[in-house]
Amino acid sequence: MSTSKTLGIVGVGLIGASLGLALKQAGFCQRVLGVGRSSANLATAQAMGAIDAAVDLETCARESDWIILAVPVAQTLTVLHAIEPHLKATALITDAGSTKSDVIMAAKTALGDKVAQFVPAHPIAGGAHHGANAAKADLFQKKQTIICPLQENHPQAVSQIDELWQAAGAMTHRMSALQHDAVFASVSHLPHVLSFALMLQVSGSEDAEVKFGHAGAGFRDFTRIAASSPEMWRDICLANKTALVKELDQYAQLVERLRDWVAKEDGDALLKAFTRASQARLRWESDQQTQADTKTNHGEGD
Repeated sequence: MSTSKTLGIVGVGLIGASLGLALKQAGFCQRVLGVGRSSANLATAQAMGAIDAAVDLETCARESDWIILAVPVAQTLTVLHAIEPHLKATALITDAGSTKSDVIMAAKTALGDKVAQFVPAHPIAGGAHHGANAAKADLFQKKQTIICPLQENHPQAVSQIDELWQAAGAMTHRMSALQHDAVFASVSHLPHVLSFALMLQVSGSEDAEVKFGHAGAGFRDFTRIAASSPEMWRDICLANKTALVKELDQYAQLVERLRDWVAKEDGDALLKAFTRASQARLRWESDQQTQADTKTNHGEGD
């Protein structure tokens, strides 16, 4: 990949700044332009080497060969509308949104005939903290990035976006937008909502200080993701409403059954349920390790 290319990053937070660091380190591009709402955050990103200059959206669109949208999904339509008139004909755009159906609809609305230049993606990487100061160059190493190609995309454009994410260290996989949103409602969006809920329950109790004072590793692990960006997760919940409500309803039904078994002191039912859950968790952990070992032994990066 030629290093004469200019990369534009819209949203230089944890994901955006980490991409800037990773792609510069990999020699993927020569120059990185950053766009953001906070001048202080942009200054931090520039000082740490994640971007080379802070610019406005028009300049970013006019000068960039690659554009990455790392903004809350609700901002996608506005950002794409702003950059559409100024895009290079050869420029490619990708995103890092945690939902895809709404992002694709926004892209088709804002870009029109230029939608073929947009290849949707979702890196399965992140952290509890946000902002450029939380960024790290190895954030995407050996992490999945889901690519959800459009019918309008040229195969070469999809391959080039694959190369971009792989240059950052990610392992890319293909999935339809509909399947993506259903899967991640279960394994990502639901856990975040539950983590926020537990923090709300404990912090809102009369003896919250005592409870926090005695909380251990289990509570810390469960609630780690409750420190994530509230704005981003509000947008994700609303964008993936249908799939997430379905998951919440199913979870609520299961919690109600568990509550009844506890109230009735039905130890046998609890033991059977906990055993199934424990065995499923151990199988999943083992499968994850086997897959990682296979990729390492065969030198695979997808």
